[in-house]
Amino acid sequence: MKEECLICKAPLEYLENDILMECEICHKKENSKTRCINGHYVCNDCHTKGLDTIIGLCLKETSKNPIAIIEKMMSLPFCHMHGPEHHVMVGTALLTAYKNAGGDIDLHSSLTEMMNRGKSVPGGACGFWGACGAGISTGMFISIISKSTPLSNEPFALSHKMTANALGQIGEIGGPRCCKRDSFMSILAAVDFVKEHFDIEMEKPEVVCSFSSHNNQCIGKRCPFSKANH
Repeated sequence: MKEECLICKAPLEYLENDILMECEICHKKENSKTRCINGHYVCNDCHTKGLDTIIGLCLKETSKNPIAIIEKMMSLPFCHMHGPEHHVMVGTALLTAYKNAGGDIDLHSSLTEMMNRGKSVPGGACGFWGACGAGISTGMFISIISKSTPLSNEPFALSHKMTANALGQIGEIGGPRCCKRDSFMSILAAVDFVKEHFDIEMEKPEVVCSFSSHNNQCIGKRCPFSKANH
């Protein structure tokens, strides 16, 4: 087994119901369904510490390729194999590539908004909500670039269609979860969606996964990004 618990490296377990837990790092107490088999719990804020560094990375980025951008984020020390950081990273990579491809947005304010929205989606949403945070992040991305609100018409529709599109593709592959796979699938779905609905063409590369050896639950050839399929 590769390490999963940030405290003792033991595998994680997911509980049927919420219980009150104390974060081993900041000692905040909150309800959660997730802990390691030795009882350790790390809250979302501590798990994603350092995530805000991606704003500076994105502001300096010139690429139109959101896959290349998120792979740079994935190489940073704060990013783990799995975790809620991906719920922010998908949207920020897309915003950056969209801006560089000619999208008309204020990138700094858009990235800050994406950070605030994405961090509100907790770890484990994929299994407990029936909606992967990476897929939800694409809907947040569309809502930001289209200036959607709960009272909007077309932007409201587009953001929901984007989320449904991404989640549908994630659902076709099935579980168990892989934050890297679901992030790549969501981004590729968003590239096609933006080209169709916003007439902005980001780069869409072929993706070959380099993270399988770090994923205890890798699905192998069933993953569209497996090296065995390329």
